[in-house]
Amino acid sequence: MELIMELTMAQTFTAAIQQRDDWWIGWIEEIPGVNCQERTKGELLETLRITLLEVVELNRQYARAAAGPSFEEIIIHV
Repeated sequence: MELIMELTMAQTFTAAIQQRDDWWIGWIEEIPGVNCQERTKGELLETLRITLLEVVELNRQYARAAAGPSFEEIIIHV
């Protein structure tokens, strides 16, 4: 599955990161389950970004499947 997601509105998330020994670890505070580890800070930030996009898309797919064939989508700005 190729994942290229265009966000319909600007979204900002918070990455909490820290270095532990030879690894950088981090997670996205607003989305449970988005956590990663990499050898460099730059790699960690990129992996967190990719993982976040994948989780958001998977959540969208699950929600649409659960709703069935007839539902309305409304954009909510916060």
